Amino acid sequence: MKPHVLWGLAPLSLVATLAVAAPAKKPPVKYTVAPSEASIHVEKLPPTGRVEAANRAAIREPASESYLNAIQTYPYMEGALYRVYSAPDRVTDLMLEPGETVQAISAGDTARWIIGDTKSGEGAAARTHILIKPHTSGLKTNLVVLTSVRTYHLQLESTPSTYMAAVSWRYPSSPVVTVHTPAKAEPLEGNGPSPDLTKLNFGYVIEGATPAWRPRQVFDDGRKTYIVFPREAATSTAPALFLVANDGQSQLVNYRVEANGIYVLDRLIEVAELRLGTTPQTVVRLHRSDAAIVTTKSKGRRHD
Repeated sequence: MKPHVLWGLAPLSLVATLAVAAPAKKPPVKYTVAPSEASIHVEKLPPTGRVEAANRAAIREPASESYLNAIQTYPYMEGALYRVYSAPDRVTDLMLEPGETVQAISAGDTARWIIGDTKSGEGAAARTHILIKPHTSGLKTNLVVLTSVRTYHLQLESTPSTYMAAVSWRYPSSPVVTVHTPAKAEPLEGNGPSPDLTKLNFGYVIEGATPAWRPRQVFDDGRKTYIVFPREAATSTAPALFLVANDGQSQLVNYRVEANGIYVLDRLIEVAELRLGTTPQTVVRLHRSDAAIVTTKSKGRRHD
């Protein structure tokens, strides 16, 4: 007899063998990001505790390196809470961006705080000032200022004698006029008049430390000097600018900060330094390529 049955079973045995040997499909692996200990701690707080934690994280305090004379300059950030210290018999001046107009001002305590607004300058240079004065020390309240451009949230606190004479802001890039400079020049954006492109001088050297805010470019138009910073530095702490004399002595110099963070000096410079911090201090030196090199006489450590 011919083995017909065996021939018919052979394929079935092969299928059974393959079925046993094939590995079972595993479900896809789901990856999750473990929350930080801080976020876990905050989420365990009651709702009021979460609000308080968020407000503490949003507070921006005065910094010594952000002062220009008596003006504290905060980098503007949406949703930040800016601390302002005031004192009885003293007026604190909140200086808004030129051209920015107030639409509404609301304070939590209007009985013990005197708050008003006024203007300086005319035309395009008109600037709104909000003046604040407490009746006594030991007061705390908040202030919301709504303008034609943005919203400011401030935390006001009065002390017996310490007060901030003036507060201004440095704003992220908001281009109004774009000037395409020739050759290796980069676009200059700002609110003021455009520099004369035929007189631009790019013969400046940038040396020293390499922080995130290190300028990208320095040039002048024969009358004014322009210091261009990286865009990502618009919301960081701004360095102070010092002129360095031939004898090595340095002095703080006045300058304007355009809406895009560009420093504009109404003069030419030979040697200057951008400084931030105290100990150690971060120093970036700027000098014309044809200027004599001088040594700065300064106290404390420098971080080059």
